[in-house]
Amino acid sequence: MENIEMITEYLNAVYQNTRTAIQSIEDILPKVQDNDLKKELASQEDKYIVLEKECELLAKAKKIDGIKDNNWFEKAKLWGSINMSTMTDKTTRHIAELMLMGTFMGILTCEKDGADHQDVSPEIDEILAKLKELEKSNLHALMPYLI
Repeated sequence: MENIEMITEYLNAVYQNTRTAIQSIEDILPKVQDNDLKKELASQEDKYIVLEKECELLAKAKKIDGIKDNNWFEKAKLWGSINMSTMTDKTTRHIAELMLMGTFMGILTCEKDGADHQDVSPEIDEILAKLKELEKSNLHALMPYLI
């Protein structure tokens, strides 16, 4: 695979990870009743949006047209999963648990994407490192809501 193809693939992977987090928060926020958790999730969403914009700016700088959001099927699957899971349980604890599971999956995805794209792009590595740190920070911020 050529370098530009590898860069595009890597950037798409990071971009889609951030988009999944943003969509998850957008889908679940209307169901959150606890004001502190709402504020926490809104703050997290703002930070993911900053990383999303970094990906978009890097794509523009590298003249990459192929940066893509998750496909409609993935979006529908995520939306359905959140709605089914919160249909009977909208407690703060349950919502925090859902968000923690998603956050942990985000960390796993970061690890795999980094391993799969070693030495492809230091700029994308930097965005990925920020995303991974954000995910880890979010784990710690969400844990108290399980109590």
